[in-house]
Amino acid sequence: MPEPDVDAAPEQHAPAAQEVRRPAARRVALLLRRPTFVLSAVVLAVWVFGALTWPLFGLDPFGRAGANLAPPSLAHLFGTDYLGRDVFARVVAGAGSALLVGPIGAVLATVLGSAVGLLCGYYRGPVDAAFMRLFDVLVVLPPLIVIVVLVGAFGVGTPALILIVALVFAPGIARIIRAATLAELGKSYVISARLQGESGPAIIVREILPNVFPTVLIQATLSLAAAIFMTASLSFLGLGSQPPSPDWGLSISDNRIYIQSAWWTVVFPALAVASVITATHLLADNIKEVSA
Repeated sequence: MPEPDVDAAPEQHAPAAQEVRRPAARRVALLLRRPTFVLSAVVLAVWVFGALTWPLFGLDPFGRAGANLAPPSLAHLFGTDYLGRDVFARVVAGAGSALLVGPIGAVLATVLGSAVGLLCGYYRGPVDAAFMRLFDVLVVLPPLIVIVVLVGAFGVGTPALILIVALVFAPGIARIIRAATLAELGKSYVISARLQGESGPAIIVREILPNVFPTVLIQATLSLAAAIFMTASLSFLGLGSQPPSPDWGLSISDNRIYIQSAWWTVVFPALAVASVITATHLLADNIKEVSA
């Protein structure tokens, strides 16, 4: 691929990103002083802890624990569902699927989207134009249609769902990282690196990537929230986890007909989904504000 032009005058552009952005340690310190960031991190940490350790506490999300649709009590903090299974145990165990498919898919989407965005933004040309037109089409398509088509093509297993999440979110991330890369190209540190004879890949990895990394991190966090919501939605529609999985979306779907007589069977899994998504969005907002 041809190298981009270097005719732009350095003095006509903003100073190098590394000259104006706060050091990483300073940004972390600022984040730790923000109550919403700390609270959100604690919420996510609690769910991760529950997802990893629920078997150690003797929780049984699959077996019958009591009477069908028993209300919350000391014996069953979140009540029981239509099969007499403990809702608390199922909510805690359900964090495993929510925090497996969504996060891994979001990470894969971020890696793919960032790589494509950096390459297209730096080299531009016909390949960039082809990718962007393809992404334009994918972005405007209704997500549900894309998801249904991909589920039909790849199935509903965990690896397939991770791949689907990545394919759905990668185009949007690539467009944003490409725009961030284009914004960096005319800055003095990139021009200096080119004049010193550094190769394109070296400039992308050593110079541009560290300076667009806050944008990458923000997109990863936002994609994580959307991916968790999407996997829960797929399970709710019967396109994700299958019974007897304690997946939150599946639990909501299985018990939705009892919402008037046994509200706890739906409300507690729904609150779990909402807490994770809200906490993730707050993390992204705080990272964005500190990185500005």
